[in-house]
Amino acid sequence: MAGNFTVLSLFSKLSLLFFINLFLSPLIEGKHGFSTHLIHRDTPKSPLYNPSNSYFETLNKAFHRSFSRADLSDSIDGIQSHITSITGEYLIKVSIGTPPVDILAIADTGSDLTWTQCNPCKQCYEQSAPLFDPRKTSSYRKLSCDSLLCTEVGTQTCDSENNCGYRVSYGDHSYSIGDLSAETFTFESSSGGSVSIPKVVFGCGHENEGTFNESASGIVGLGGGSLSIIKQLSGSIGGRFSYCLVPKDSASDASSKINFGTNAIVSGPTAVSTPLIKKNPDTFYYLNLEGFSIGNTRISNKGFSKLHNISATAVEEGNIIIDSGTTLTYVPQEFYQDLESQLSKIIRGTRVSDPLSIFGLCYKSERNIEFPKLVAHFTNADIVLAPTSTFLEVSEGMICLTIVPSDELAIFGNLLQINYLIGYDLVNGKVSFLPADCTKN
Repeated sequence: MAGNFTVLSLFSKLSLLFFINLFLSPLIEGKHGFSTHLIHRDTPKSPLYNPSNSYFETLNKAFHRSFSRADLSDSIDGIQSHITSITGEYLIKVSIGTPPVDILAIADTGSDLTWTQCNPCKQCYEQSAPLFDPRKTSSYRKLSCDSLLCTEVGTQTCDSENNCGYRVSYGDHSYSIGDLSAETFTFESSSGGSVSIPKVVFGCGHENEGTFNESASGIVGLGGGSLSIIKQLSGSIGGRFSYCLVPKDSASDASSKINFGTNAIVSGPTAVSTPLIKKNPDTFYYLNLEGFSIGNTRISNKGFSKLHNISATAVEEGNIIIDSGTTLTYVPQEFYQDLESQLSKIIRGTRVSDPLSIFGLCYKSERNIEFPKLVAHFTNADIVLAPTSTFLEVSEGMICLTIVPSDELAIFGNLLQINYLIGYDLVNGKVSFLPADCTKN
């Protein structure tokens, strides 16, 4: 990789979107939608699954990964593709190249660039599967520095042959460096067969280090930025994707699914939608969370008003991100305290302290204890949260509220998304929620 890394300003978004549609057309000929499996990392279908870990051990590791993703620490060089760590909860299988090579990657709604480890590798983390070798595929090509997508990488270099090099780094100091390239991606369809998509732009990583697991070969970026798979395929899938997350402790053998295009339409009499709020960085999916209610009592979300010098009576636009890769839900400290105070007045049980200091509201697990339903009030959309998602037995004999306080970043995590079909429509700027039994979806 030659030259110094420089941060480039962004080109016109309209020109870029025109280029993406031109470059990637025609895609998925004769198809307008498909679905594939999402594999939770702590289930037996995942190569990351460790049968020696107890249920509570795997839960606590997920909680600690949540705190890593919510950490706003700076990267080593101050340049990040996004502000969270790269410890996602769901994996997706994809095949790359011609002939195709299978990889298992982290499916991440908090990342844009899709990348995988590649040969020749100067410095790579240990990976159990063979590295992707671009010299052994007939459909691989590098992108030039004149490509509009090259300007979207954040940090780029140009070598002597004008090939575009990239560097992405994450909040936990993990990083990937390599060649910005184009290749055929093949997704296994949950209904049988497969769907091949030519000329997908991705990173062929030759230097990759950090908190990656040897069973994951890289990242599939599902964020809202121009380099994400969702934006690249917008001409074919209409900027739509959805997923339905199965409870991790489900007795069924069902796996979660992710849907694209027409398969991702969320509709029905009980479906509700809330606007997507445009903010920087455009990787994240920002929503307005106006408050929670418990019965007839409503608790308003004032956001991080003190930190951001916002009037306490105003609702900060885009005050929470929705993220499939974060387990817990994080809300501002003052909002959390109001919620905890109201819940503690209602719940009849023996309150206990969390010895790990992760959770603020915990109770002894008792036969007759009951927890109330919470309703999350997003703009134009009220989401009923099941007590089995908002309160969870996090260690033997202790049940805790899975909403926790944060000083900087609010995240609507995946525990509260379970058993909802959640659809993202980037063209119409909305996120839709439909109650569902995701084991049957």
